[in-house]
Amino acid sequence: MNVSKLVDNLVQQGVELWVNEDKLGIRSPTGVLTPELKLELTTHKTQIVDYLQEPEQDFATSQGLSVATIGLLIGGCDQNSLTGIKSPIIDPQIMAQKLTVTFRPLPKGYRNDTIIKFRSELKDKLRQQGVTVKTWQQATKDFYYQIALPWINWKPQIKTRVVKSQIHAVIDVDRPASLVTKAKNAIAESIYQLYSRFVARGQKMSIAKIARLIGWAEESVAKYIENPTTTQAIVLSDLDQDFINLQSYQEKIDIGINTLIRTFSEIVIGVSDRQISILNMNLSDSLFAKKEFDKFVGKSLIPKIFVPIAPLLMSRFEVGKYQPAKSDHAVKLVELGHSLADTGLFPPGFKLSQAIARKSYRDIVDTIVNGRTGVSYGFVAYVEPPQYVGDREISAAEWAKLLPVEGLCSDEVRQNHLGRRYLKTRLKTQTLYQQIPDIWLVSSRSGSNKTNLNLETDIVRIGLTNKLLLQLPQGVDLAKADIKPSYDIYVMLAIALSTALYTPELVSNGAPLVHFHGYPSADWFRENEYYFGVEHPSVPCGTYESGVFNYLGISKIGDRAEQKIALASLIEPDHGTNIIASDMNYLIERLKTGCQQKQIELGGKYFSSLAKPAYERKEN
Repeated sequence: MNVSKLVDNLVQQGVELWVNEDKLGIRSPTGVLTPELKLELTTHKTQIVDYLQEPEQDFATSQGLSVATIGLLIGGCDQNSLTGIKSPIIDPQIMAQKLTVTFRPLPKGYRNDTIIKFRSELKDKLRQQGVTVKTWQQATKDFYYQIALPWINWKPQIKTRVVKSQIHAVIDVDRPASLVTKAKNAIAESIYQLYSRFVARGQKMSIAKIARLIGWAEESVAKYIENPTTTQAIVLSDLDQDFINLQSYQEKIDIGINTLIRTFSEIVIGVSDRQISILNMNLSDSLFAKKEFDKFVGKSLIPKIFVPIAPLLMSRFEVGKYQPAKSDHAVKLVELGHSLADTGLFPPGFKLSQAIARKSYRDIVDTIVNGRTGVSYGFVAYVEPPQYVGDREISAAEWAKLLPVEGLCSDEVRQNHLGRRYLKTRLKTQTLYQQIPDIWLVSSRSGSNKTNLNLETDIVRIGLTNKLLLQLPQGVDLAKADIKPSYDIYVMLAIALSTALYTPELVSNGAPLVHFHGYPSADWFRENEYYFGVEHPSVPCGTYESGVFNYLGISKIGDRAEQKIALASLIEPDHGTNIIASDMNYLIERLKTGCQQKQIELGGKYFSSLAKPAYERKEN
């Protein structure tokens, strides 16, 4: 009996499994647990409990918390919201063991020896790291579909091969479009627009439906993907030296976005004889020497395949309203953004309608990004002081009297008779029993201009209690306005919660929090300023895993800092930097000075200066 395959099969079907005090908890969508599966669960219950309790599934931190608990806390999960929530995995070796990829066959006459050699080496490296690599025949299946063309009585049936939805990524080589392909694309696009207007009548179509209408003309690997929400397209291309050497990050955004759109892929890997680059929507400007092949695969590529970039769905929130003009923190956030305008750290990004010419492509991307009309880089937020009810800290004797919380480990989280939850943590060799506060923060909405925020329309308020809360500006017509929370909500909440628990001096009066797609030099940090995270795997934004790593970063800083902390920086490889400070004016001054003195820049220029020990403090 392969317990791992049984558990993975159940998880893929939406079944949630967890262990609480050695008891197996199960929550399942209706109809999934057949009598046969129920029998298997009963028969192998002990093995399943043992499997779920293995260290790789329950990674313990030095602060005494499991990754599973951190994930549930920052995700706002209680016993009523566990369905569909998976425990985060932060070990790339474990990620690799759960991945399956395939390589699309090379086109006839393909002669790029550098990429051919790299492609072969990449297969081997993925297998060595534990990834399952399937042949194209194993990974694909025959697929038949019919399209009905408007006004003419013609319903052609088309046969193709599609990559099965269980495949996490399909890796192809760059295939510049021929004149024939361009002509076919033009015809397919015309058909799609006619169908969208006169048959669908403007209603949204599924990605699969769009793909059926245009897929016959495509040469991109995306045409072979059965389910774009579960399978990523990765393209191998010649290393773009112009992109690497550009000094302007805005120009890099333009080139990077056009490259991703042209190849219609989530990840583009640039290859030369000596270097490897990796590009995704984070536009993180990441470059590896060929001798770092193992690091590139293990620390960068595998995490990006395992946790693709995705926005947090609106359905995860309990939605309400608030009045921004009456929020001191929203007013401060507008001031913060304006004050950072001349740093250049927050480029405007792009609108999907301007960047993507084809309507069919725009409609596919619109579904993937959950209705967002644009993408911007970075965020600004303001964390409100944590909210407590009753004692902020209790004794071990009082902890022993508390009640368990269903779905959470009772050795780590318990609750009192009022339902206030307490967390058992370790800090500087001490065991503490701290109340988990209610967390609130205001942040720039997704796609907004971070340095010119409109108080009435650009700021959302996010809450974390035993669930996720989203408050939108009162008086705004949501049918006309694109007001969505940032991709980085998990990161914001993780930093805010961890700060309240491990470095409370940073957030006791509220705290500004920023994220930009670059790094400060190690020389920028002062004596009471700290950073952490350089050695973390490069998971993308918008994931549990990114939130967990930021939570751990703050907890490590709090545990090891020898004096009062003025500023904490969380480094995200291949993504950027999060910085939280105790005072807004102090943060503004430090960021402006760093940019003026060329100690902070967008892109990856200064990342290597930070790659010393996993934890570092720079003293002046």
